[in-house]
Amino acid sequence: MVLDLVDLLPEVSEGEDRCVGRLSRDLAAITGVEDAHLLDAAEAERSRLCVHYDPDQTGDQDLRQRARHAAGELSARYGHLRWQADELAADAEGRAALLDRARSIEGVVEASFADTNALQVEFERRRVTAEKLTELLTAPVRDESGADDGHSHEHGHSHEHGHSHEHGHGGIFGERSELVFAALSGLLLFVGWTMATFLDTPRLVELATYSAAFFFGAYYTTQEAYQNIRAKRFEIDFLMLVAAAGAAALGEVAEGALLLFLFSVGHALEGYAMGRARRAIEALAELAPKTALVRRADTGETVEVPVEQLRLGDVVVVRPNIRLAADGFVVAGTSSIDQAPVTGESVPVDKSPVPDVAAAAAAPDQIGASSRVFAGTINGAGAIEIQVTRLASDSTMARVVRLVAEAQTKTSPTQRFTDKFQRIFVPAVLTLVVVLLFAGLVIDEPFSASVYRALAVLVAASPCALAIATPSAVLSAVARAARAGVLVKGGAPLEELGRINAIAFDKTGTLTEGLPRIADVIPAEGVDEAELLAIAVSVEEQSDHPLARAIVRDGRERLGDTPVPRAQNVRSVTGRGVLATVNGIATGVGRRELFADDGPVLPEALDREVTRYEEQGRTTMLVRAGERWLGVVGLMDLPRAEAAQVVERLGRLGMTSTIMLSGDNQRVADAVAAQVGIGQARGGLMPEDKVTEVARLRETHTRVAMVGDGVNDAPAMATASIGIAMGAAGSDVALETADVALMADDLKALPFAVGLSRRASRIIAQNLWASLGIVAVLIPATILGLGIGPAVLIHEGSTVIVVANALRLLAYRDRS
Repeated sequence: MVLDLVDLLPEVSEGEDRCVGRLSRDLAAITGVEDAHLLDAAEAERSRLCVHYDPDQTGDQDLRQRARHAAGELSARYGHLRWQADELAADAEGRAALLDRARSIEGVVEASFADTNALQVEFERRRVTAEKLTELLTAPVRDESGADDGHSHEHGHSHEHGHSHEHGHGGIFGERSELVFAALSGLLLFVGWTMATFLDTPRLVELATYSAAFFFGAYYTTQEAYQNIRAKRFEIDFLMLVAAAGAAALGEVAEGALLLFLFSVGHALEGYAMGRARRAIEALAELAPKTALVRRADTGETVEVPVEQLRLGDVVVVRPNIRLAADGFVVAGTSSIDQAPVTGESVPVDKSPVPDVAAAAAAPDQIGASSRVFAGTINGAGAIEIQVTRLASDSTMARVVRLVAEAQTKTSPTQRFTDKFQRIFVPAVLTLVVVLLFAGLVIDEPFSASVYRALAVLVAASPCALAIATPSAVLSAVARAARAGVLVKGGAPLEELGRINAIAFDKTGTLTEGLPRIADVIPAEGVDEAELLAIAVSVEEQSDHPLARAIVRDGRERLGDTPVPRAQNVRSVTGRGVLATVNGIATGVGRRELFADDGPVLPEALDREVTRYEEQGRTTMLVRAGERWLGVVGLMDLPRAEAAQVVERLGRLGMTSTIMLSGDNQRVADAVAAQVGIGQARGGLMPEDKVTEVARLRETHTRVAMVGDGVNDAPAMATASIGIAMGAAGSDVALETADVALMADDLKALPFAVGLSRRASRIIAQNLWASLGIVAVLIPATILGLGIGPAVLIHEGSTVIVVANALRLLAYRDRS
């Protein structure tokens, strides 16, 4: 039996990881298992475990369930983080220091460079959290002079562009200290100007008042300029201080104070506006309660404990109208739960206990939506008890918060363009400023006037609004999407989603309900229905495929008390079906292709029945035991009720092409496509064929999205311009691999995500044109005589306008 490590340990990227060895040892210790080892890289494209076992002592399904349980325990105990080395340290010496730092952190099991560019860290979750570890490792590395060596974020890129600051200043007035200091600066400036204009006060008093205005206006600007200089960066803060000091040196003290006042006001307002978007994201982290009411198994009493102390298997009592403390499944009681904080669903979802607690604990990823619950969601009127399947630090909500936080640091193509533009633009402006210092050689003016003009140009050309134009829009859009149950992983996916003109859909579970049912049972001549179903159920019992689960579920219901034989040597043939040995006879259940290589030809009468049902949209599963055909089982997976409406809304949003990709036969694919309004359908596709179809679609449409479940469709999603996963709240792999994850199993979130991305792209474009346009007007205006005061007023006003425009995304509503 072969197990895919990506499914079992999604955080582990290398087969040599210690958790792989631990899992191998755990599996080898199971009774009936002879050996468990990692397949050689030459034998498998992906990291896989090969398990050798005695079929008389254990079965394929049992081993798979125990492997999932063991992998879940390992994932709960150990975490894995990975960074690109060049984001953390620039050279070999820096990387060696970084490695020493990682290994010195309490809770880190191992840290190493998997290759020349990737730092991998394994840690114990109970001793250090992923967030704390990220904070410790991505803090600036300092050289002997104390200069920062860089900044980094897990799985992303962190850049501080121009005027994009955290604005996290403290002070005697708390978070509003910067705004209060700016107001004091403005007040003192007004007092000084009043004394100089209307009162006969000594010049020394006026200068003292202006100096006080300078102090309050420059207080926080000086701090940030000092930090940037230590990090060998010369940014807008420094340029503003130079311009203010230059104005004061020329005797224009009031102009210098006005510059610092307006800059500090703009800076503070920008910080407040950006803080609004950040708080929208940070609010997600506050949704889960800090404590949980745990029922002790030995005494039955309930004890309130911090959520960090919850362990896998604990039973948590959830009272009416409170938030759930952990991910898990319902073991007692019924209620309706508001899942909007996680999935974005607008209607509470009814929850009921699982039928088999032990089976649910062994395979938590197979738990139905009617029993699965998430931390941070809100219980309704009924009291329930849930069994914990994830630690607090690894809950769906915690992972979403972490991924959204990471998304803030990832730069978009537009942001990369503005970065390149600034690298050319800023030196050009500085060159222009130097040239303007010698304007007196061309026109008749004193040197002080030339210096003043140069300083005015320096202020006018500072690209504050340009630097903040894209990050502010990305941050707002990511926050708005997260509130609606859509996880967008950064600026690049956001912009790409806003530009796509074609979408490819997986069929099963995406356009259809993903809950196929037996619609027809057609026994072959001389075979009764009970025999056909018993053999089919026996073979499919040890498969995880949705069609297999449907045959087992509905088949057992039809069989009643009829005994089902035990299948041995069960093995899956990807995209075709399942082979096994039943009662000593080689048996197969699957599509026509499964039986194409050998054995008797399908009887003509049975072939006609198969064709007829496929034309009606059925998925047909042939059953053969040895040389004997037993019959056909027809299954039907109904399209989602909202699928046709979603496809129509996407068309109104500008989607020029839709295509459905399916492993089902072409007739079934055509039938479903016609019902939901999909333009093209491709049936009979293996996973690698879906990749080919997506690549072909990209040749004609350039930007293509692939919508699937994030697991089986991962290769096709990776090939597309952007991968979108459905129902990601219940799937670790979907959360980690997709560019965009729809947390709820609800297709209606797709037009919302596309519409939001298109709006974000328009606002980014508006911000860029506005910021570049204002600079293009201000530079010649200051050259021709516009003063520093008006220039900085327009300059800072444009920055605030750009951020305010971006904040409109927080109120976005889908009107399609």
